[in-house]
Amino acid sequence: MNSKKKSGTFTRSIAYTALSVALITVCAWITVPVGAIPVTMQTFAVCLIGALLGPKRGLAAIGVYLLMGLVGIPVFSGFGGGPAALFGVTGGYLFGFAFAVLFPALAKKIPVRHVWGRVVLFYVSMALGIAVCYAFGTAWFVIMYRCSVGYALTLCVLPYLLPDAVKLAVAALLAVRLERRIA
Repeated sequence: MNSKKKSGTFTRSIAYTALSVALITVCAWITVPVGAIPVTMQTFAVCLIGALLGPKRGLAAIGVYLLMGLVGIPVFSGFGGGPAALFGVTGGYLFGFAFAVLFPALAKKIPVRHVWGRVVLFYVSMALGIAVCYAFGTAWFVIMYRCSVGYALTLCVLPYLLPDAVKLAVAALLAVRLERRIA
């Protein structure tokens, strides 16, 4: 009986991870051109996945997503893929998704029962994760472009603060609504 339960849990984890990779990929393809870097729905997907799946499955989904992109599968924004896309000037933001998924994944373990308290908990944790993702990606951008931090922030962060704030609010609300349904 226990082996069946473990097998079912393992199968469920693989299915959730695969669905999460698919969600990130589809959200990467949803783009609105804004300057050099388009606005995508990736941050929405990454934060939602962290809040729903927890640290192990969330980080596994990010790892599989990055690995798929590395081998050339067009999972990135603009249907990009391959080492050039992953290690290019915006690659730091892709690697920063590990932080963006980890913060809400860890917040998931905090026992807050009040619905709006959980929404706020998820929102704050998602915002912290995205802030670390921004910092990692911006540092990478500065090194790759050999530009000033101010220039990188103006180009890579400031235009995305408001869209990301809205995406995180929707992700936090949706996470609270769905978290009981995902085991």
